Amino acid sequence: MERRTLRRQALGLIETLRIGFLFGAIYFIQGLSDPNTGLIAQPDNSLLRAWGKNPAEIATFGAILALPWCLKPLFGLLSDFVPLGRYRRKSYLIATSLAALIGFAGLYFTPLAEGAERPLLSWLMLASIAIIFCDVVVDALMIETGQPLGITGRLQSVQWAAIQTGTILTGVIGGVLSEKRLQKSGFLLCGGLMLATFLLSLFFITEEPRQEPRGTFRQSMAKLKKSVQPSLVVVVGLFVFLWSLNPFCQAVLYLYITRTLELSDAFYGKLVSLVAVGSLVACVGYNIYCRRVPMRWLVHVAVMAGIASTWIYWGLTGKHSALVISVVAGLAYMTGSMVLVDLAARSCPLDAPGTLFALYMALCNLGAAAGTWLGGMVYKHGSDLWGNRTAFNVLILISGISTGCCWLLVRFLPDRVLGVMGEDNAEQPAARSEADAAEPAAA
Repeated sequence: MERRTLRRQALGLIETLRIGFLFGAIYFIQGLSDPNTGLIAQPDNSLLRAWGKNPAEIATFGAILALPWCLKPLFGLLSDFVPLGRYRRKSYLIATSLAALIGFAGLYFTPLAEGAERPLLSWLMLASIAIIFCDVVVDALMIETGQPLGITGRLQSVQWAAIQTGTILTGVIGGVLSEKRLQKSGFLLCGGLMLATFLLSLFFITEEPRQEPRGTFRQSMAKLKKSVQPSLVVVVGLFVFLWSLNPFCQAVLYLYITRTLELSDAFYGKLVSLVAVGSLVACVGYNIYCRRVPMRWLVHVAVMAGIASTWIYWGLTGKHSALVISVVAGLAYMTGSMVLVDLAARSCPLDAPGTLFALYMALCNLGAAAGTWLGGMVYKHGSDLWGNRTAFNVLILISGISTGCCWLLVRFLPDRVLGVMGEDNAEQPAARSEADAAEPAAA
C-alpha cells in the first residue's frame, strides 16, 4: 500500500511538472510575442517616431492595437461553447497560433515604407487578436487541468514567472531592435516563437474529443446561466476590480523619477527590470506556499501586499532608494496579483472557465485603466496646487486607502472558494458549479 502511494505521488509530481513546463513555455512565448507589450512594442513605437508621428498619434496607435483585450469574454464564450472541429481547446490553440504566425509573416514580407501605418496596424491587429484569443484558451485549459488537481495556484505562478522572465528579456531585446532599427528581425523572431506555439499545441496538448453534438447558441447561453452563480461572480468581480483600481500608476512614477528627481530614462529602464526581478521572486515563492496556506488568509495577504507596493514609495528619495524600492515593490505587487488570479481561477465553473476567467481579467484590466486615468488626474491637479513632491505623496496615500477598501468585500467571499485545496485533493474543487456537483462522476 505504501509503495502504491509513493508511486501515485511520483506520477502526480511528474504530471504536474509536465503540465507546468508546457503552460510555462506557451505563456513565455505569448509574453514575448504580444504586439502590445512584447519585444516588438518598443521597436514599433520607434518606427512610428521615425515616420514623424507625435506622442499623441503613437499613443492612439497603441490604444487601437489594445482594443482586442476587451473581447476576451467573447473569446471565452467561443472556446467554452463553440467547439472548433472535435476539440474544445486544442483546435483553437492551433488556429490562433497559426493566425498569429501569418500576421508576423505578413509584417516581415510587406514593405513598410514611411507612413505605412495602415498595413502595419492591420498585420499587428491580426497577430494581437490571435495571441489574445490564444491566451484565453490557455487560461481555460489551465483551469480545467489544474482545478481538479488543486494546482491552479502553482500553474498561475508558473504562468507569471514565465511572463516576468519574458519582461526582462523584452526590455533588452526590444531596446537593441529599436536602437539598430531591426523591426523586421523582431517580426521574424515573433513569427518563429508562434511557430513553436503551433507545434506545442499540435503535438503536446492532450484533449479528449467532444462526443456530444454541438448545441445552439441559445442552449449554450442556458448552460452558461445554469453554471454561473451570480453572487459569486459579483463579489469576486468587485474584489478583482477594486484591487486593480490603483491610482498609483507607472506613468506618474515615470514622470516623478525623470522630471522631479531628474534621473535618466536609462535609469528608469533599470528600475523596470528590477521590478520584474522582484515579481519573478514572488511567482516562485507563491508556487511554494500557495497550497499550504488557505485562501481565506491569502486574500488578506493580497490586500496588505497591494498597500505595501505603493506605500513603500514614500521612501523614494534618490537612486539608491529607488533600486531597493523597485525590487520590494515588484515582490509585493506580484504577490497580491498572484492571489488575485488564483482566486479568480478557483471561482470559475469547470464547464465555462474560459468565459468567467476572461471576464474577471477584463474587470482587472478595466480597473487598472481607470486607476491609471484617476492617478494622472490626481497628480496633475495636485501638482498645480501643492507641487510635485506633495502631490506624489498624496497619491501614494490615496492608492493605499483604495486598495485597503478590498477588506470590505472579503467577508462576502464564499467559504468553498476561500478553503485550501489540499495536496491530496480531498476537497471538492472550489469552483465547481452546482450543476457539475450534481452530475455523476463519470460525466
